[in-house]
Amino acid sequence: MIDFHTHTIFSDGELIPSELVRRALVKGYEAIALTDHVDSSNIDFVLARAVKAARELNKYWAIKVLPGVEISHVPLEQMEKLVKFARKNGAKIVIVHGETTMEPVLPGTNRKAIESGADILAHPGHLSKSDAKLAARKGVYIEITTRKNHRGTNKEVIKTATEAGAKLILNTDTHSDKDIIDDKKAASFLRGLGVSRDGIKKIFANSKELLKIKKST
Repeated sequence: MIDFHTHTIFSDGELIPSELVRRALVKGYEAIALTDHVDSSNIDFVLARAVKAARELNKYWAIKVLPGVEISHVPLEQMEKLVKFARKNGAKIVIVHGETTMEPVLPGTNRKAIESGADILAHPGHLSKSDAKLAARKGVYIEITTRKNHRGTNKEVIKTATEAGAKLILNTDTHSDKDIIDDKKAASFLRGLGVSRDGIKKIFANSKELLKIKKST
């Protein structure tokens, strides 16, 4: 399992970074990203904690830990600046909290996230065809989420992204130990969404592709 979307006590998660990573390792994870919620008020503090945790844990455990952020509910005018700040200050994974139907996310967030060069657009809700096509052109990955509050539009997202040629990946949006899943459960979850065996392999391959890119940077 490769999971690029998780949260710790540094935003709204329940676990400190080391416990989250340890539990993921026991579940058989190959890699995990620490991507707590940030805006302009806390990105410097939260990202520094993720960078430090990743640097230390990567010394000792057989799991790749990537520091990152999830830029969440920010003014659209700040998006590009925050993406650039994150990259400059050590973020390997930059996620933007997409337009989930469960929260009052600003309309236009999906488009701005893609234009700003985020790595992953998380739980994008009613992903438009034009945004999916732009994501395909810019190499932004579209998230399928296992998180209960955001997964209602997964099938729609899969259809739209697939038709546009955008790359899909599966993330958990983990907030507690109960959210961590293994490869078997991940595959079962995707099958439940109607994804074919070849489609599942492709989604897993997309995660490996992104991990390879980030390990080389």
